[in-house]
Amino acid sequence: MTESTPEPAHAQLVVIGGGPGGYSAAFKAAELGLQVTLVDKEENPGGVCLYRGCIPSKALLHAAAVIEEAAVSTPMGLTFAPPTIDVDQLRTWKNEVVQTLTKGLGTKVGRLKLTYLQATAQFLDAHTLLVTKTDGTEARLTFEQAIVATGSRPIALPGAPTSPRIMDSTGALDLADVPARLLVVGGGYIGLELGTAYAALGSKVSVVEMTGELLPGCDRDLVSVLKRKLDKRFEAIDLKTKVVSLEETETVVLARLENHKGEAREEHFERVLVAIGRRPNSEGVGFENTAIKLDPRGFVEVDGQRRTAEPHIYAIGDLTGDPMLAHKAYAEAHVAAEAAAGHKSLYDPRGIPAVVFTNPDIAWCGLTETLAAEQGLKVKVAKLPWRSNGRSLTLGDTNGMTKILVDPASDRVLGVAVAGRGAGELIAEGVLALEMAAVGEDLARTIHPHPTLSETLYEAAQMLGGK
Repeated sequence: MTESTPEPAHAQLVVIGGGPGGYSAAFKAAELGLQVTLVDKEENPGGVCLYRGCIPSKALLHAAAVIEEAAVSTPMGLTFAPPTIDVDQLRTWKNEVVQTLTKGLGTKVGRLKLTYLQATAQFLDAHTLLVTKTDGTEARLTFEQAIVATGSRPIALPGAPTSPRIMDSTGALDLADVPARLLVVGGGYIGLELGTAYAALGSKVSVVEMTGELLPGCDRDLVSVLKRKLDKRFEAIDLKTKVVSLEETETVVLARLENHKGEAREEHFERVLVAIGRRPNSEGVGFENTAIKLDPRGFVEVDGQRRTAEPHIYAIGDLTGDPMLAHKAYAEAHVAAEAAAGHKSLYDPRGIPAVVFTNPDIAWCGLTETLAAEQGLKVKVAKLPWRSNGRSLTLGDTNGMTKILVDPASDRVLGVAVAGRGAGELIAEGVLALEMAAVGEDLARTIHPHPTLSETLYEAAQMLGGK
C-alpha cells in the first residue's frame, strides 16, 4: 500500500496519472524541491505499462523464449521433452513480477514524501480539479501547476460483441487460458508480441492485417527477418484482409474474413485478440473547461517544454502523440518536471528507439531506409546479415541483420536498425550515436568486445568505409 503525506486541499504541483510518465514526473519534481500530489486510481503507481502492458507482456515473452530455446537446441546435441505448462503458475509468476515493481514505486512515493491520492481527477477550471476517490467520495483540489499523464487505451473493433472470448491486450495478458486457436486482429507490435507468446504456449495463431505488410512503417528488411520465423510459428498470416464480423457461439467465435479481392471465408477460434492500436485518454479529463487544445486525433497540443495552451499545465506521454512508448514518456516527464521547477529544459530527441519484442527482436532509431525512400532522401546504407557473426553462430541463431544509414556527404549517422536476438539491447548504441551526432567512422573506430552481437554494429560501420 502506498504511503503518503496527509491530503491537502491545495497542491503546488499535481500530477494526474501514475504511469511511466506520471510517476517519473512526480519523482523528478519532488527531487527538485516541489511539493507534489500524484493522482492515480491504482493502489500504487505503475500505469498500463507495469500493470497491463510492457512488463507483463515481456514476462510472458520470456517464458515463450525459454520454450523456443529448448525446441531448437537439438543441433547442439541437446534434446528436451516437450514442456508441461502450468498456466496458473505462469500467471502467478507474471503477477509477482508486476507486484514487485509497483510496490517498489509505492515505497518511493513515501520516501519522497509525495501526497498520493488513489483517485481520478477532472478539470473544473484551469486551477481546480474534482478528485473522485475509489470509494466514490469527491473533493476539490486547487493547484498552481499540473502535469497530465492520463495515457491511452486499446481501440475496440467496431461492431464486435462484448465477450470474454474477444480480448484486448489487457485481457490477453490476464492469461485466462491457452486457446487451441487464437485470431489476432492487427499485425502491429502488440499483436505480434502477444501472438508470439501464445504460439509458444501452444495456441495455433492466425494474424489478419488490413494493410499489405506486418509492422506498417517499419523497415522492410527488418520485417522480412521476423516474417521468416513467423511464417513457421503462426498457423496463418493474412495481409490485406479485414474482419467483417465476429459472432460468439457457446464454445467459439465465428470470424468472417474478407481479403482485398473481396473473397470471404469463415473460421472459428476459441479466442480473438483485437490489437488495432491505441487512442489517448483525453476524454473525461475536463479539458473542455480549460484552454487546452486537442488535435483531430485527440492528442493534447504541447510545446517544447510540454506546456499546453494553459502555460501552467503540462501534458506528457501517450496523451501527446506518437510514438506511444514508455521511454518517450520518461523523457517528456523529466522535461516537464524541470520546466515546472523553473529550470531550462527542452524535449528535442534526435532519435527515439522503437523495439518489437518478438523472436527475433526488431529495433530501430532515427531514419529508416523505407522512410528515406518515401521522402526521396539520399542515404548511404550498410547492411550486414548475421550469418558470419561468431556470437550468433555460438548461439545457434544466425537469423539477424544490422543496418546503419549515414549521410553520403558528411558520414553523419542518420539511423540504425537491428533485427535479431537482443536487438532491443543493441539499439541503445545507435541512439547514443544519433544523440552525439556521431559519424560512421566513429562507430568503425570504436573497439567492440569479441565475440558479441554488438560487433555487427562495428562491422556494418566498417562496410560504410568500404572495408
